[in-house]
Amino acid sequence: MPLSEDNLKGFILALISSGFIGASFIIKKKGLRRAAAVSGVRAGVGGYSYLLEPLWWLGMITMIVGEVANFVAYAFSPAVLVTPLGALSIIVSAVLAHFLLNEKLHTQGILGCVMCIAGSVVVVIHAPQEHTITSVQEIWNLATQPSFLLYVASVIVLVLILVFHFSPLCGHTNVLVFTGICSLMGSLSVMSVKALGTALKLTFEGNNQLLYPETWFFVFVVVACVITQMNYLNKALDTFNTAVVSPIYYVMFTSLTILASVIMFKDWDGQSMGDIVSEVCGFVVVLTGTLLLHTTKDFDRSSSFKGGHAASINSGCYSPLSPTLSSQLFAGNGEFSRYDEDDSPPAESIRFQRQEMH
Repeated sequence: MPLSEDNLKGFILALISSGFIGASFIIKKKGLRRAAAVSGVRAGVGGYSYLLEPLWWLGMITMIVGEVANFVAYAFSPAVLVTPLGALSIIVSAVLAHFLLNEKLHTQGILGCVMCIAGSVVVVIHAPQEHTITSVQEIWNLATQPSFLLYVASVIVLVLILVFHFSPLCGHTNVLVFTGICSLMGSLSVMSVKALGTALKLTFEGNNQLLYPETWFFVFVVVACVITQMNYLNKALDTFNTAVVSPIYYVMFTSLTILASVIMFKDWDGQSMGDIVSEVCGFVVVLTGTLLLHTTKDFDRSSSFKGGHAASINSGCYSPLSPTLSSQLFAGNGEFSRYDEDDSPPAESIRFQRQEMH
């Protein structure tokens, strides 16, 4: 199926977004290394000298540009098309890291890249056309249809159960608790981002949507959802190794976002069963390639698995796997610090701490 003009714009913007976001991690990492070399204190152990490093700020600006492109992409194309393309950012990051940071991309990693690209091509070819929306009230009608209200109610109930029951009980031992909260809220944030982006697009075209309270309601939902995601993603990254958090978060977030979009915007209405099956298969290939690539990257950093909780903190935010309003942007700046064995506390200190605990 040929891409419509809007889908083509969204596709190009999603590619630009992935390129900028993937490159931003490499630029920020080089900035963090340079700042650590000058100050002698790494970001992963509490240093903030990177705030004076122009290269780090260049990486941050690059990331913001990528996120803006991602935001605009949702205004032109369905989430079924845009969201899976977020996986391409990790390919950009992995390839640049191979050449610029000497972080080797092995055979399995290359296979993961190929799978992500192949799956993305299938998704793009069979993606549904974007429905024409003429006002924010039309989006409001979609958001208040019974099927989507049932989805929203289910999400809110599940989030409340996770926050008030499972989070205190097993949040620090089960990675699904914090990542589940992030993913559930993330699906609502993307729907609100798409609604807000569409409203702004119509406004720039001369049909002012800022006069309607529905537009500002979507702004409120975006802010509330992003703050919640930021809080619990930080908790997940601070508690568990990023090799565990990032793939699980990506799979859950992307799956729930596509489900929410299919319910709210009726993305699959009018599509043949063959196109829908092809989209699902392409999406599964993208997920598999992403997991393979990310697991391969983190497998090399074996010290991350040896360092226990401290390693989880220091390896915290390395992966550019968040495909929505930059969770990376809010998730701290220890993302590019390696947890070297030389940094680990001496065994005597560990034994002394254990004795004090008992």
